[in-house]
Amino acid sequence: MADPRFFANAGPFALGELARRCGAEIGPGGDAGKRITDVAPLDTAGSEHISFLDNRKYVETFVASRAGACIVNAAMAAKAPAGMAILIAKDPYRAYAQVARAFYPSPPPEPGISERAQVAAEASLGEGCRVDAGAVIAAGAEIGRRCHVGPNATIGAGVVIGDDCSIGASASVSHALIGDRVILLPGARIGQDGFGFAMSPEGHLKVPQLGRVVIGDDVEIGANSTIDRGAGPDTVIGPGTKIDNLVQIGHNVQIGRGCVIVSQAGISGSTRLDDFVALGGQAGLTGHLKIGAGARIAAQAGVMRDVEAGATVVGAPAVSSAEFFRQVAALGRLARKKERE
Repeated sequence: MADPRFFANAGPFALGELARRCGAEIGPGGDAGKRITDVAPLDTAGSEHISFLDNRKYVETFVASRAGACIVNAAMAAKAPAGMAILIAKDPYRAYAQVARAFYPSPPPEPGISERAQVAAEASLGEGCRVDAGAVIAAGAEIGRRCHVGPNATIGAGVVIGDDCSIGASASVSHALIGDRVILLPGARIGQDGFGFAMSPEGHLKVPQLGRVVIGDDVEIGANSTIDRGAGPDTVIGPGTKIDNLVQIGHNVQIGRGCVIVSQAGISGSTRLDDFVALGGQAGLTGHLKIGAGARIAAQAGVMRDVEAGATVVGAPAVSSAEFFRQVAALGRLARKKERE
């Protein structure tokens, strides 16, 4: 159902092949040879499409769906309408992602360097790279194989980029070491000066920012997000971390593996996030904090103290979720009491 002007469909696939790719089991009576041409939402899918159900909120839509096949968990399989083939998966959404990737794989870049790109003779580009018009790659930059540097992107001197990376249109990268399979969406800014000043009534003296940005494998950084280089220690983004659009990460920040940071969040300098931390949209973290592994920071939370591993904090200033909702309940009781007086 994706617009073919923008997305190339690699299908069709037999249902059995899709089950194999996503690690699902075909439900009772399902035909492994049934041909599926595309993915589609439950409410618009037809007999040739596959969809998924992950949220009980959409059970009624699932029951009424005309999809030819659907990915569900075992508890929902019995609710499938007649004629719908079922793929049973422990995590239907993840299984759907694998199926959608089968239909719409990311194509490798078409190799070539635009005549309107500026690539220094002392830069190094691996086999199969594409460099679009207006891009600038400075002397000493090293870019791995099969990378795509989008239009008007700039890669600074000495930057190292691994294999299979995508640098979006008008993105800029300096003072950075980047791993494999990293995606920088358009307008991302990596490696610029950190915000460091020795403040005084005599004037604020800029402190040289002498560190780098080190980005691990399989990181994605959203459009117009900014990651400052370290002041001395490096700013580090751990492998597998996903950063949304319009996020600000200050100098010396250390982010672990598999973190998720949603749009408009801000992390002040020298704060450390351990592995698999999740930050909601517009969350703000002050500097020099430690956020434990698996912690969850709610949207618009203002975090001013360390957060323990596995904790969930809410509000500004942020407190535990249990404390936050006790406060909300107490305020509600006070408001009702005031109304009765």
